[in-house]
Amino acid sequence: MIIAIASDGKDKGSLVSDQPGRAPYFQLVDNGEVVEVVSNPFAIGGGGAGLAVARMLHQKKVGEVVAGQIGGNMAEALDELGIKYRMAQGKVEDCI
Repeated sequence: MIIAIASDGKDKGSLVSDQPGRAPYFQLVDNGEVVEVVSNPFAIGGGGAGLAVARMLHQKKVGEVVAGQIGGNMAEALDELGIKYRMAQGKVEDCI
């Protein structure tokens, strides 16, 4: 299963982002290894970022999202798409 970790940077030492809809990056992890770093095109802009990010991650075949916090709108979108989520603090490498 691919896990998307919302992050403030592109490497495993980056902090987990508190707001996945506005996170600058998502580090996609499969079998304990970062396989792709995705820039979040919805990090800056109007409303609806959580829904847009959930759809983007669904297209990437993500099965779980990890972030510092998951807002209600994003949680609802992830639930509808069948994507699990959990909250975590610290560095990306601590979540892998």
